[in-house]
Amino acid sequence: MDVVNGLLVAVGLSAATGLNAPLPLLLLGLVDRWTGWVDLGAPWDALAEPEWLAALVLLALLDAVGDKVPVVDHALHSVGLVAAPAAGAVAAMAGSSGTDLAPVVAAVAGAVIAEGAHVTRTAVRPVSTLATAGVGNPVLSVVEDVSSVALTVLAIVIPIVAVALVVILAIPAIGIVRRLRRRLALRRR
Repeated sequence: MDVVNGLLVAVGLSAATGLNAPLPLLLLGLVDRWTGWVDLGAPWDALAEPEWLAALVLLALLDAVGDKVPVVDHALHSVGLVAAPAAGAVAAMAGSSGTDLAPVVAAVAGAVIAEGAHVTRTAVRPVSTLATAGVGNPVLSVVEDVSSVALTVLAIVIPIVAVALVVILAIPAIGIVRRLRRRLALRRR
């Protein structure tokens, strides 16, 4: 059962990093430092050190502000193609460090899930830009940030609910991405 719990935590945290890479790492560090909810094992306990927390606060603020600006958000999403899976792997390994889940399984699952969430969000953003002349992008960004925080908290407190939410959100997201691909294919023809 410990392996299953570790996997549930890893999935929830990595999906959250796909929506906002630094935020779940920051929350993990804060929760480890100031509550008894999480006890990050070494080397992941470094996330709770003041210098790492400061760096993560800075990254989270830069992401939060930059992601609300239509041109900057597209540049950040390009960087996120590398940052999201890396953060997903770290969050998954850190969050499941107290379980029997193999770190390599956590890392791979974390990277794949975070990248999937990030690619989906990146595919939706240009549609929002075109449909709303960029006005809808800040709204989407706030929804992504709130969802990232909610998934992180749920992954820590009630991991099964976090995974259920990931699945519930993934189903319409996959449908949206498929429709976008079809429309792009029709336009190319």
